[in-house]
Amino acid sequence: MRNFKVIIVEDVPLELKGTEGIIRNDIPEAEIIGTADSDTSYWRLIKQQLPDLVLLDLGLGGSTTVGVEICRHTKEAYKDVKVLIFTGEILNEKLWVDVLDAGADGIILKSGELLTRADVDSVMSGKCLVFNEPILKRIVDVFKKTVSRQSARQEALLDYEIDEYDERFLRHLALGYTKDQIASLRGMPFGVKSLEKRQNELVQKLFPEGNGCMSVNATRLAVRALELNIIDIENLHPDEK
Repeated sequence: MRNFKVIIVEDVPLELKGTEGIIRNDIPEAEIIGTADSDTSYWRLIKQQLPDLVLLDLGLGGSTTVGVEICRHTKEAYKDVKVLIFTGEILNEKLWVDVLDAGADGIILKSGELLTRADVDSVMSGKCLVFNEPILKRIVDVFKKTVSRQSARQEALLDYEIDEYDERFLRHLALGYTKDQIASLRGMPFGVKSLEKRQNELVQKLFPEGNGCMSVNATRLAVRALELNIIDIENLHPDEK
């Protein structure tokens, strides 16, 4: 790893001391050219001397949005500067997404193995999306659930003989569309009467043993399609009209 310059953004003195210790002991190639405990002090520093890496905590002054904005504006103004998030926000997954959208090169959570030489080397060598074990585990968990859900959906489509138009029809029912609105969708070659017939056929497919003593309306049919993974609640969106 070549020598590089780093600015540390951290507003908790004890944590700043710990981070400086990690860098000085484990990453001798890094030269700490300044530390900042607020967005104001950070922008003053970076205008004085441009770093190669910004090691950025997100919770500054009790606000997580400040760190996200620092990341976004840094990547916009200095595209070659790497931004590695080093944060104690270990449960705020929405914040992780926000800072990745803002252009962060990676996120290291302040738990587990903390910041390692390998993490920093990966970022400085140009690797994107560098994470440590806690966030990697969460990413893998979500990935497994997503794949399982997609697999269950494909099996349901085959098991219940659901074609493209059935899926579109059920998806729009789940979104609250009326049959008149669905019939008007681009590429939907069915009128209202045909959709009523299709709805009755779907009721027979999805409720082969009936629905007790109750009839099956459009809402119950859509809920049943969700229960059977025929339509995905994570990807409910309307088609173009």
